[in-house]
Amino acid sequence: MNTALWIITGLLTAVYLFSGFGKLFVPREKMAAMAKAARWVLDFQPGTLKAIGALEVLGAAGLILPAVLDVAPMLVPLAATGLALIMTGAVIMRIRRGETKAALGDAGYLALAAFVAIGRFALEPLTG
Repeated sequence: MNTALWIITGLLTAVYLFSGFGKLFVPREKMAAMAKAARWVLDFQPGTLKAIGALEVLGAAGLILPAVLDVAPMLVPLAATGLALIMTGAVIMRIRRGETKAALGDAGYLALAAFVAIGRFALEPLTG
């Protein structure tokens, strides 16, 4: 279980770092032009996108750094919970926009973040 949690945590960290830095540094018009599934960014102000990106980067750091540095490892499941909440909002937004396939993808990331949160809270905590 611990190995599975670490693998999923690593995957989520990479995804959220990439996604978060993209929202922080890529202009929303350029992001919207990259793919049809990225047009949702035009529904939000640039400041809102930057806030979402910053939360994703902080969440990604919170998934790994507390465990690796052994400083407040209880932050790992809290970060996973926060990312699950972000993805809940993403799924709701996708459903409202009628983007069912993208909503399923976001729901997958939601499920992975929830798995890490539950796993680190109850199944295989990082603290004794």
